[in-house]
Amino acid sequence: MTAPPEPVGTVHVVDPSPLNWLFITWNTMEEPIRIDEAGRVVYSLAESSEWLDERTLELRLRRGVRFQDGEHFTAHNVKQNFEEMQRWAAPHPPGTWLNFPAPESTAEVVDDHTLRFSLPGPDGLAIGKFRGFHIASSAFWSGKDAPGFGYRKYGSGEGHW
Repeated sequence: MTAPPEPVGTVHVVDPSPLNWLFITWNTMEEPIRIDEAGRVVYSLAESSEWLDERTLELRLRRGVRFQDGEHFTAHNVKQNFEEMQRWAAPHPPGTWLNFPAPESTAEVVDDHTLRFSLPGPDGLAIGKFRGFHIASSAFWSGKDAPGFGYRKYGSGEGHW
């Protein structure tokens, strides 16, 4: 039996859909929380959440999770993704209702599997916002060839995903 031939050339994928970024993020990244078909919260990367007071939400994260590149998933990844997204004026193309107010919203790593989010005021949509909060490994943002939603090419991820 002979080995298959080595790939030759470059494949260029062209997707003219304005929603192609959705399919990319949904198939390469995970969220702390998902919503099922009945609209109920389903924990994904998070295993639980708790409001400590009306402005402070704590997420406890799953253990033993790894990214596709082998990196262990920790609270530091969530904080990094949160801070990167908070730099943008409009991190969520579907609507600003998914954005956490910046710069007033902050994320604090309590331990490797616990984060505490401080918000400027009560936010009944906070749990839902985590449904649209895609988590990438640190290599996505800071690796040698990090795409970071276009940072290397455009200097910002704003509107390039």
